[in-house]
Amino acid sequence: MAEITPFEMPKFEMPKFEMPKIEFPSAFRELAEKSIAQAKEGYEKMKTAAEDATEMLEDTYAKASKGYADYGLKLIETTRANSNAAFDLMTQLLGAKSASEVVELSSGFMRTQFDTVTAQAKDLADHAQKVAAETTAPIKETLTTAFSKAA
Repeated sequence: MAEITPFEMPKFEMPKFEMPKIEFPSAFRELAEKSIAQAKEGYEKMKTAAEDATEMLEDTYAKASKGYADYGLKLIETTRANSNAAFDLMTQLLGAKSASEVVELSSGFMRTQFDTVTAQAKDLADHAQKVAAETTAPIKETLTTAFSKAA
């Protein structure tokens, strides 16, 4: 018997197994080919759906970004108009000659500013609804298309 050192693996040969050659029935082969074709078709549908979803997300993001930027500009414009109106009131108040004139200018400003702020709030709300509708339109369209294809 040969002496084995503790760090060497014993040497032996693996037995050789030969795989028998099996001829599969044509029905089994056709089933396998059909399954492969269905898998390829499923992959193509998934790939198309993923591309459509990516395009929808890009479109949604672009519309949302533009809408939010426009909303921010409207908000800045509204703030600027209100600030200018307040400065105009201050200029008028500094030129007032009596307390009754101050009260008259202040109350007139309040009435006008109330109407202005109401109109501005309505305009901002309308714009926000428009942005929301434009942002969700691609999502709604894509989901509608996807569900109609699935049905």
